[in-house]
Amino acid sequence: MAAESSEDRHSDMRFFVIGCGSIGKRHIRNLLSLEAGAVLAYDPLESCRREIREMPQVETVDSIDDAWAWKPDSVLVCSPNIYHIEHALRAAEHDCRLFIEKPLSHQMEGVDRLIRLIREKKLASLVGCNMRFHPGLKKVKELLEKGAIGAIVSARAEFGQYLPDWRPNSDYRRSYSARRDLGGGIVLDAIHEIDYIRWLAGGVKTVSCMMDKVSRLEMDVEDAASMVLRFENGAIGEVHVDCIQRAYKRACRIIGEEGSIEWDYSKGEVLWYSAENREWKRFINPDGWQVNDMYLDELRHFLQCLSDPAVQPVQDAAEGARALEIALAAKQSSLQSLHIHLERHD
Repeated sequence: MAAESSEDRHSDMRFFVIGCGSIGKRHIRNLLSLEAGAVLAYDPLESCRREIREMPQVETVDSIDDAWAWKPDSVLVCSPNIYHIEHALRAAEHDCRLFIEKPLSHQMEGVDRLIRLIREKKLASLVGCNMRFHPGLKKVKELLEKGAIGAIVSARAEFGQYLPDWRPNSDYRRSYSARRDLGGGIVLDAIHEIDYIRWLAGGVKTVSCMMDKVSRLEMDVEDAASMVLRFENGAIGEVHVDCIQRAYKRACRIIGEEGSIEWDYSKGEVLWYSAENREWKRFINPDGWQVNDMYLDELRHFLQCLSDPAVQPVQDAAEGARALEIALAAKQSSLQSLHIHLERHD
């Protein structure tokens, strides 16, 4: 590995990316696009490392331990779910700021230790949930904060897409999404819906769920789940996620005492119904908006957190732990046919 000069860089920060699957590659490309700093990468597969080395100004290492001599400032954890905490802890122990791809982990073991270490060392952390940077959901959040529909009484989020269509150029059966041993399953994979419904409607105190492997997909984890949530404010929530639907679906509906808000990802629109005016108002995505824009905005936010300690991450490790607890409670509820009362609720 040859250490790269930072003279021609916009920043002298050093980013170490662990895991070079689709999301790791996306973050590397975006770091380069933003001229964020020097980039080093690791993946256990030599084929992935070779592909990364074809990118301009990116070097790779053959093991994670080889990276510490390079003294990275920040680490992006993009490995399979079961390695997130292990890799994040190793990075934190080397005083690195952390960007951890969702979900924070596949279990709670090690989570509190990581949070304590981050706080003790005063490290910035961000759990990557890019949907918080989608212009549609940001508009929904804005309307809710303005009280556009009054007190929330119900919230519903849905996601569905046929798993083989997620990454058409690879075998879905080998992906972490389809494998229990890598922390897969639709509940953790689609934790976006759990995260943003909390963000929009507030903290969750109880969870009930039914989930199972119901399709002919070749996977050993659940492919469909329906959750019922009770929010801290008394509102009722529903979250449905699956990797079976042949037509992509991602949408939410928030019902308030004074109106309703609907968001549809595929249509690129937000609809707001005002009880006072008895009419719908429509908001659409900005002209020219592209999917990668929310990933770029996510990284821009992380860079702001790194350069200005006053900037609070939209979802640090502790916040990511709350979403993870809901997901794991949903799994427990389905397995034991129980209503689960959360310990980490807001």
